[in-house]
Amino acid sequence: MEFGSLSVILLLVSLVRAGRVQERPKASLILVPAGQLFIGEVVTLRCDIQGHTDTEWRYSFYKNEYQPFYSEVREYSFSVVESDSGKYTCRGERRSDSWRSEISDAVTLTVSALPRATLTVEPESSVFTGESVTLKCEIKGYVGWTYQWYKQDPWGGLITVPQSVHHTVNRDTLTIRGDAVIHGDQYWCRGERRYRTTSSQISDPVTLTVNALPRATLTADPKWSPVFSGESVTLKCEIKGYDGWTYQWYKQDPWRRLITVSQSVYHTINRDTLTIRADTVINGDQYWCRGERHDRSISSQISSSVTLTVNALPRATLTADPKWSPVFSGESVTLKCEIYSYDGWTYQWYKQDPWRRWTAVSQSVYHTVNRDTLTIRADTVINGDQYWCRGERRLRPTSSQNSDSVTLTVEETPKPELTSSHKGAALIGNPVVLYCKLDQSAGWRFYWSKHTQSPENETKTETHSYTISSVSVSDGGQYWCRAGRGTPVYYTHYSDALWMNVTESPKAVISINPDNQVFRGETVTLRCDMQGGGDTEWRYSWHKDDYSHVSFSTTKENTISFVRESHSGKYTCRGERRSDSQTSEISDAVTLTVSDRAQAVLRASPQSWLSEGDSVTLSCEVKGSSTGWTFSWYRDKDELLSDSSRGAGGSYTLSPAALNHTGVYACRATRGETAYHTQYSDAQPLWITGVSPPVSLMVSPNRTQHFNFKPLSLSCEGQSDSPGWRVRQYTHSEKVSDCSSGWGSVTGPTCNISSLSTSHTGVYWCESESGESSNPVNITVTNNDVILDSSVHPVTEGDNLTLSCLYRYTKPSNLTAEFYKNGSLLQTQTTGEMTIRTVSKSDEGLYHCKHPEKGESPQSWISVRGKKPIMLFIYLL
Repeated sequence: MEFGSLSVILLLVSLVRAGRVQERPKASLILVPAGQLFIGEVVTLRCDIQGHTDTEWRYSFYKNEYQPFYSEVREYSFSVVESDSGKYTCRGERRSDSWRSEISDAVTLTVSALPRATLTVEPESSVFTGESVTLKCEIKGYVGWTYQWYKQDPWGGLITVPQSVHHTVNRDTLTIRGDAVIHGDQYWCRGERRYRTTSSQISDPVTLTVNALPRATLTADPKWSPVFSGESVTLKCEIKGYDGWTYQWYKQDPWRRLITVSQSVYHTINRDTLTIRADTVINGDQYWCRGERHDRSISSQISSSVTLTVNALPRATLTADPKWSPVFSGESVTLKCEIYSYDGWTYQWYKQDPWRRWTAVSQSVYHTVNRDTLTIRADTVINGDQYWCRGERRLRPTSSQNSDSVTLTVEETPKPELTSSHKGAALIGNPVVLYCKLDQSAGWRFYWSKHTQSPENETKTETHSYTISSVSVSDGGQYWCRAGRGTPVYYTHYSDALWMNVTESPKAVISINPDNQVFRGETVTLRCDMQGGGDTEWRYSWHKDDYSHVSFSTTKENTISFVRESHSGKYTCRGERRSDSQTSEISDAVTLTVSDRAQAVLRASPQSWLSEGDSVTLSCEVKGSSTGWTFSWYRDKDELLSDSSRGAGGSYTLSPAALNHTGVYACRATRGETAYHTQYSDAQPLWITGVSPPVSLMVSPNRTQHFNFKPLSLSCEGQSDSPGWRVRQYTHSEKVSDCSSGWGSVTGPTCNISSLSTSHTGVYWCESESGESSNPVNITVTNNDVILDSSVHPVTEGDNLTLSCLYRYTKPSNLTAEFYKNGSLLQTQTTGEMTIRTVSKSDEGLYHCKHPEKGESPQSWISVRGKKPIMLFIYLL
């Protein structure tokens, strides 16, 4: 700041008038603190007047010679900003007379923004587990700083990191001990100055990245196991993703401890490789490696082990064609050299010379080499010569072991022997096998001639047999054979001739005893006979259902002792001649049918209702069979008739029939040496009555068919001197019983049944104590809702017959009915009744009626007789 020129002139004038002129003192300006200041710091400008005290002056301060500001004291303080930078001066003005000092020399004030601390980490890359970390804090361009360290706590806040066992602070560095280095931890720093109140800006954070120690990777060259005898091995150690490593090598000693492998005549170390000399490569040895770093006190994890597998070199295999010794005069020989492991082989051939030395065999007129084969020309094949081979290749293994030797054995041309499978004549239709027997070696094909030794017409087989599958007359004649092998074919001599005779073959005939139709449990004998006889020269085969089951026997009979249904089928047989196994023609088939247990069937003819003096024949037959049976006859269950021998022919006749022949009859049949019995027939009752029965059985209601749950009354009526007449019953239970036995109640000569059931269906009659009886009556009780109403008594020829169709719940006149005889429709009546006028024998038959909606009745048999009394017999079907 400057005063005006007028003021200067006035001051000079006044000094002159005073008689003296004084030299003006000079101001001196200092800054506290001196040097570089940062925004926000307080600076003090101090202006001193040389040789004067502070109290006699006031002060003016200038920035860049302008912008004066004033102070009553010599110091002026303010908080700086960056715009306060500049050159500052000052001067004093004496209070007493406003005399001014000279202006001070300029002092420069530099104000800068707060510097930012820079935080660096050592090591710079990822930290490995267990490594310590050193952080360095710098404020470049400035000196005099001390540093504060900070770390982020779990809640995201900053906490101070002091000196501790885990953290070492050394001026501008912070070292974090290895076990305190945690992945993801963040650190900051900031600078401070001891005599200044400002701090630097805080640094950017450093985030620790902690990786697991890398694992060394150990590989071997050759890369693929195994190593072959005589090969060296080079191991390579790598730690991928990192550099700067050196490597240590280890091997397992005999006590399974790891020992260090150093440079030696056996082991060559070249940075990351270890080469093991061939004679030190031992099967089963194990090696490891590990990386180390000179700039860091860590090692990698040890590698996985590499185990050396040492194999012997592959051995060549030498084979000869012909494959089997001996070789015959005039044959060439082809040797083949093979190595079954690896490929890309070429082969070297060797032969033993007369001095037992190996000599190489090369391509020549005598030896043809074609890759893996060596062909020796026929005139060079010498008995006792020995050959070897060996393989060579570009890749490892580069050579094989020598093969075993092949020694050539040479013999004279052989002659085969021709034989036949049959000693005598061949039977037409049988197979014949010719054999060409050659004892020497193998590998032959066989050639067959017939009638003449003609190479053009020879038949070739791969085996020493020639089969004629079904010999015929035209196959007879002379045969020769010879053998050949190799390319071109080397042939043996022809065999001697063999003559073949061909004759007719007998045919087998099969039969079954006792019958083609048999029953379960019977004994069956199959018999095979040969046309022309000769039982002793044959053995037999038995075939069932087109050869699905085959059995054999030395005799012509084959017995099945207990046949079952599974034995049913078509059977054939054939013979096989014991002398040469030739077979007969197979028999025609016979069919064996095995049924369930045999059932005897008993019938009475003409009927089972007889008058005294009539004739009746009981016929017994076996259902489904009629051969070889004998019959036995029974009356009233197990009582064998005394004259049963009369029934051996299958029938038994009572003529004339007497009253004492009344009873229940049955029969049974037997056949075979082991006495096979049929089941008993169903019981057949026979009723024989007098010509004029003394009494009659009266039925009320007077009909043969009855509804169940309805009452029934049976009465013995007529003139008789015999005492004790009673009503008797024969039902499906095959028992004869009296009314008094429980199925009815007796009142005098009458038997009452209060509620019928189907078990009451049967035959009823009256019988006296002396054995006299009435004509029997058949009663049918049904659960159906429809029955046929007809009289229980017989119909006399010439009378009218009226049949009614009854419904359980409706009067007969309200029932529309269809009437049938023997299953054929006769009439349809809306009244429910049908009348047959003037009946005759032709009207006999089974009758029933039917309602289209309500159902149908059981069937009843109606008999028609002449003018004499006729019995009515109704069967329940």
